[in-house]
Amino acid sequence: MYLGSDSDSGGMFQYCQAVLEAIASLPKTKFSVVVAYISLQWEPYLSSYELDTFHIKNPERWWSFSHLWYATGLPVGLWRSIAPYLHSDAKTFVRKKCDLWIFPSQDIWSYMAPVPSLTSIHDLMHRYERGFPEVSAHGRYHFRERRFRNISRWAKGILVDSSVGKQQVYESYQAPAEKIYVLPYVPPKYISEALVQSDFMENYHLPEKFIFYPAQFWQHKNHARLITALAKVKKKHPDIFLVLVGSKKNAHEDVEGRIKSLGLSQQVRILGYVPNNHMPEFYRCARAMVMPTFFGPTNIPPLEAFALGCPVAVSNIYGIPEQVGDAALLFDPNSVDEIADCIERLWQDDALCASLISKGHARTVLWGQQKFSHVLHGIVEKLTN
Repeated sequence: MYLGSDSDSGGMFQYCQAVLEAIASLPKTKFSVVVAYISLQWEPYLSSYELDTFHIKNPERWWSFSHLWYATGLPVGLWRSIAPYLHSDAKTFVRKKCDLWIFPSQDIWSYMAPVPSLTSIHDLMHRYERGFPEVSAHGRYHFRERRFRNISRWAKGILVDSSVGKQQVYESYQAPAEKIYVLPYVPPKYISEALVQSDFMENYHLPEKFIFYPAQFWQHKNHARLITALAKVKKKHPDIFLVLVGSKKNAHEDVEGRIKSLGLSQQVRILGYVPNNHMPEFYRCARAMVMPTFFGPTNIPPLEAFALGCPVAVSNIYGIPEQVGDAALLFDPNSVDEIADCIERLWQDDALCASLISKGHARTVLWGQQKFSHVLHGIVEKLTN
């Protein structure tokens, strides 16, 4: 397994934790597990498992070389044949003689290293939501397109989050359907293990009732319409309150500007980056989580909310209706009115919230880490036999 992400990767970092948990539980009588990692943030996680691990210390050297290779227009097949002789990390991958390498972060190594790979493709939103600069500007579209096209060609198996995700990979790159495996997301392990903090509300200075949205401030996260919807709800419910968490970068300044221009400085609090072990308490204390994202196919926060008894309203896009079923309210993320209507219903309707909590819990029971691991074990068995 290759861990190429860190905490700044958001949901991808959480997904990698679930995959690591699954792979670490493979039967030791049949499998020997090797883990390569870049970020030192992984060391506390890895220390809890008995695994063969090694740290890749200078990934920048590899990234620079790979971009130069791309710029020359040389074929990937040629690189795969000579990489073990030119690059020390590629040589290490080959020397380990693994029957399969798992790349849960849709890494470039999954096809630039001449090894059999099982690789995740989390989303193709550069194709389906090209209007957002984070997936299209500054050559990002072409970078992502090249990466996913090569993964589809060279990977032995591809992991996707949903049937919608499988269809998108198939129709975009004509990858054989039989090598695309649907493995839905699960909430990360810390969601269920983090201890309740008795002084949580006092430390964060939060009101007893608030709407919650955990997301980095990318444009596709759609904070702008959420803030506008909140201003509409405020007219009938002046006590409405929204808590946002996420690193203060990307479109953060634009969000702050909208909050001030709509006179919502007393109704919205931006807390910035929040440690993982604090996140569960936000869900437990929140009246509801509202997620107006434009990206899918599916997302991890609704699953976290389900697991912790937090009612959910989320965008009615791509694979999200399949993911949440009847356990969440759905809205058009382009519609301020629909977002506002969901916020108002969740804010005032106790019976609705209780019903959504019950249905969310039922979905958590149906699909969790144990079943995630079982399905992934089956995929690994198939690809290594």
